Amino acid sequence: MNLKQIEITFSEQFPTAKNPIMVSAPGRVNLIGEHTDYNDGFVLPMAIDAKIVLMGAKRQDTTVNLYSMDYQALDSFTMDNIEHTQENSWSNYIRGVCSMYIEAGYSLSGMDVVLQGNVPQGAGLSSSAALEIGTALLLKELNQLEVPAVEMVKLAQKAENEFVGVNCGIMDQFISMLGEQDNCLLIDCRSLDYQLVPVPFSSANSSVVVVDSGVKRGLVDSEYNLRRSQCEQAVYELKKELPKITSLRDVGIDSLDFINQLPEDLAKRARHVVTENNRVIESVKALKNGELEKFGTLMYQSHASLRDDYEVSCKELDLLVELAQKIPGTIGSRMTGAGFGGCTVSIVKNEHLDLFKEKVSREYQEQTGIEPRIFVFNASKGAHKVF
Repeated sequence: MNLKQIEITFSEQFPTAKNPIMVSAPGRVNLIGEHTDYNDGFVLPMAIDAKIVLMGAKRQDTTVNLYSMDYQALDSFTMDNIEHTQENSWSNYIRGVCSMYIEAGYSLSGMDVVLQGNVPQGAGLSSSAALEIGTALLLKELNQLEVPAVEMVKLAQKAENEFVGVNCGIMDQFISMLGEQDNCLLIDCRSLDYQLVPVPFSSANSSVVVVDSGVKRGLVDSEYNLRRSQCEQAVYELKKELPKITSLRDVGIDSLDFINQLPEDLAKRARHVVTENNRVIESVKALKNGELEKFGTLMYQSHASLRDDYEVSCKELDLLVELAQKIPGTIGSRMTGAGFGGCTVSIVKNEHLDLFKEKVSREYQEQTGIEPRIFVFNASKGAHKVF
């Protein structure tokens, strides 16, 4: 991404703007810990070196003027009257964050903003969370507000939940704000405690490879809601044997015997969440100890659980994991995201990257007729002010 070009575009769009600043916020990939977030569990995402950049200047009135370089589109609204727009849907993420700041009691001036991003869209890499977090940071800096990082995360999530209307968890905004270079982030979705975990594969030896299956995630909304209700029902049933639990987070793998006695669908859903939480904790230990092969094994186990117990994979994602597993230098691979399409994430030794790309692309295309998009990422810094 050419930051100089963003500066040039800003001066062309807003020639009278004074003292502009620039902020950046990354997308993310979740390494392990899928469908655990709404069960108060653990997740292990990583900020990626693809981002959204916003350049903005404060105005003396309440008008907000936006220009998207990606869509070559202008949009405007006022801080006094923030409404949903059908015409420029990308603007709703910015409008939503502004609305949540005001609702929380913060006073905001208008602003002129140019934005551009290189987070692949439609691949489940959280371009929306990057835009929300970038907006949250820009508002804080332009209006010289005292807003703690975790509060910005909550406001950004609330914008997506209540203004945009997407019932997401908090992981995406969290990692976009708090990620660090050469680290992933262990997040406790109940307490919101977090800790940085060094990633030994973000150095010269191996990389994170995301493969977009090209399958649009058509069933996600209805199936996602069904999975949530099944998890809640499993908790209700398990309380008969484990009265102190309030979510599947409270159930350990030593209680699998109780889980296996549930009706089949409930047993499968609960078994995935409980074993996945355990895999996240084991993954953190493995990464801290530099045990990449163990981490890779846990990734494969996670995919099998998502495929067989949570039943949110699809034949294309399964194929991508199978192809990855056969290629020398692949340490681990799994579907990532909500499922029913979307992406896989793999850890691949750098000397085998070209082979991985060539074989996966060719064999996947031969078997599905779909050309996959393949991205190579490293662990990146979270949201920050560029200047």
